Formats: sequence, C-alpha cells, structure tokens
Amino acid sequence: MLLTGFDSKYLNTLYVDKNLKYHGLIQAFSRTNRVLNDTKPYGNILDFRSQQEAVNQAIALFSGEDNEKAKEIWLVEPAPAVIEAYKKAVEALGVFMHEHNLVNEPQEVYNLKGDAARIAFVKNFKEVQRLKTQLDQYTDVTEEQQAKIEAILPKESLQEFRSSYIETAKQLREIQQKDGDNATPEIQQLDFEFVLFASAVIDYDYIMSLIADSTQRKPAKQKMTKSQVISLLSSNANMMDEQEDLTDYINGLDWNSGQDVNTLRNGYDTFKIEKNDKELTTVAHKHGLQTADLKLFVDNIMNRMIFDGERLTDLVEPLDLGWKDRRIKELALMEDLLPQLKKLAEGREISGLAAYE
Repeated sequence: MLLTGFDSKYLNTLYVDKNLKYHGLIQAFSRTNRVLNDTKPYGNILDFRSQQEAVNQAIALFSGEDNEKAKEIWLVEPAPAVIEAYKKAVEALGVFMHEHNLVNEPQEVYNLKGDAARIAFVKNFKEVQRLKTQLDQYTDVTEEQQAKIEAILPKESLQEFRSSYIETAKQLREIQQKDGDNATPEIQQLDFEFVLFASAVIDYDYIMSLIADSTQRKPAKQKMTKSQVISLLSSNANMMDEQEDLTDYINGLDWNSGQDVNTLRNGYDTFKIEKNDKELTTVAHKHGLQTADLKLFVDNIMNRMIFDGERLTDLVEPLDLGWKDRRIKELALMEDLLPQLKKLAEGREISGLAAYE
C-alpha cells in the first residue's frame, strides 16, 4: 500500500527491512513526507539494511547533475549542524534584545516599544522555535548533545520565551484582524505559525489531569506547582482560547485540596458560567440595560448561532432613544459584547455577526 500510494495516512516512521533501490526506494521513503503539521516537519526512516549508498544512487539518478542540492532538499542535516544553527538563532535573539537596550530575558519582551520591534521579535523567536522543533524530531541525539542544547537555552527560559511570543503574537494578530487592509504591510504579512508552539499532549484533558495529580499529592511530592502549570499553559498555542479562563480558575484553586478530574471539570464549568454572568452584568450596567434581558439576548444568539439585528433593536428600545442615538448605543454595546460572544462560540461562526467585527 505504501509503494502504490494507496494508503494516505500520516506516517511518522518508516521501518525498512528489505533492500530497495532507485524509484522503489524514493517512492517508499517519500511516504514520510505525509506529516501532520509543523510540529513534526520531517519523517524518520529506520533502515535495518544500511542502504546509504543506495540512497545516494537513487538521489543522483533522479536529480540530474545537481544532486548535492537535491540532498539538501531530500535529507535533513545531521543533529550537530542543526544544533549549531539553533545556537546562532538564540544568539541573534540576544543581539536583537540588546539592540533595544533590553536584557535577554523573557519578561523583557513586554518592554519592547512599537509594533516594528514586536514584529522583529516574533520573526527572531519563530526561527528559534522552528529549529528547536526540528531538534525534537531526532531520535539519535546523544546525552552530550542534549546537554549542549539545554545550555544554549534552558528549558525553563525557552518556555517563558514561548509565553512571551504567544502573548505578543496574539496582540499583533488582533491588530491584523481588526484593521485588515488598513493595517501596516508588515503586520498584514505576518505569519505567526502558532502550530509551532502547539503540542497535542498539552490539551484540556492533560491540564486537568495534571492539576488533579498535583493537588492530590503532598506539597513535597507534587508533580508541578500552580505557577508551573500556568506557565506551561501560557506557552502552548493550542490552549490560547482557554488560557485566560483556565489561568483564573487555577489561581483560585486550593493546591492542596485533593480534587479529582471530574470535580475539577465540573468546577471549571461552573466557574466559566459564573464569570460569564458577571461580565454580562458589567456590560448591562454600563449600557443601562437589565441583566436578564441582555442574558436572554445572548442566549438566543448562542442557541441559534445567528445574530438578529431586530432583537438588538428590541433590546435597547426601553432606553427610549432617537434613531441616531440608538444606533450609537447599539454599536457601543456590540463593541463590548463581541469578545463575549466570540468566546462563547469557541471558534464556531455566528451568522450575521461579521458586520460588527
């Protein structure tokens, strides 16, 4: 199936226990190009027949005269070369920070002034993360090489830089989405590649299990502290939408409470409902509306996933405003309500809401 191309599943590692050559070799090895995303950008081939010479011959045969260039495209560089590139990328990040009169520390990223500086940081650190992601794919890294990688940028600092990157990238992405064509060309062209900062392991279930495991142990035996879990949460892009709520929830937990996963899940659901109700109450009071009326308005939108402009008009009707003032009030209300609706939608599209974005 692999040789005919019939099978289209993602392939991480190809184990080769037969002799291959020429087009058969290239066809089989090429199946490792079926990667899932940028968190695993390369396939691995474990060859039990030591066919390096057959690989060289196949590449030479099908690549014309410039087969050295073909090797660069076909095969990744050995780990030592990537470690060196990683070191240079980290050094370049340090030079960038010093050029902006900042210490090369993750928390200093928030002191960068201006969009141009933040864009430059995003580009610099994205290269650091890309190379680190590539290094994570190698299965033959020695303990000495691993120590060298850790010395270049310690794991804790890398994680904190990832948090700084994600927060900075989120701010720039909001400008990109809000301003659209009116944003500067530099912001319009930014590709944040959040997938590089996402891990399938670090998801909602994992975080809840981690909290349960930690809170059920004595302080000296806890797997992670509260601050370490929050740091882990903020450094992974696949938890961006839940980050703020989860962080607030974790901060409010008694870390020695000994709660199981189901209790934590139910507690988090309750926490989100209560937090949402408080935020709606704040919006209602700000705009002179009844909280119950605003909550009913929001519930109707979420139940149908459709925004109804007539219901918005009905909502503000008790304020007894002229048409011009009513329109101003509607726009001001929707500006405050939009983030709430998008959060409740959890990535789903609410029909008719785009006019207020």
